[in-house]
Amino acid sequence: MEQRISLITLAVRDVDRARDFYAAMGWRGQTVEGTVFFQAGGSALVLWSRDLLAADAGVALADAPGPVALAQNVRSPADVDKVLAAAVTAGATVTSPAATTFYGGYAGYFADPDGHVWEIAHNPGFTLADDGSLVLPDFGT
Repeated sequence: MEQRISLITLAVRDVDRARDFYAAMGWRGQTVEGTVFFQAGGSALVLWSRDLLAADAGVALADAPGPVALAQNVRSPADVDKVLAAAVTAGATVTSPAATTFYGGYAGYFADPDGHVWEIAHNPGFTLADDGSLVLPDFGT
């Protein structure tokens, strides 16, 4: 597994309220299908519904160690499978097996031994630079 975090997703109770808060702090985000994306250097910060994040990760909200999902974008669907297999070998538990996503990508989730949830995703709409940094697309086009 490459030592990199592509996205940090904050599970929020009210996406609109959270978006307004970050906007008030000067953050410029883009809302797509009820999800807010902020470019944050070579990574992205994402605001998403707590209920939807728990369901997507395959965990009960009450069992989640915190309202955060770490994510790493990889270059291909095969890389998703490789990282999930390496995580299991290292002691992780797959909480949501890799599958085709609603956005045309491929992703799965694992929980580390402390229960921290990671999404490993190939998203053909997000560019990964040679150094692995994530560049969000312009969702307005």
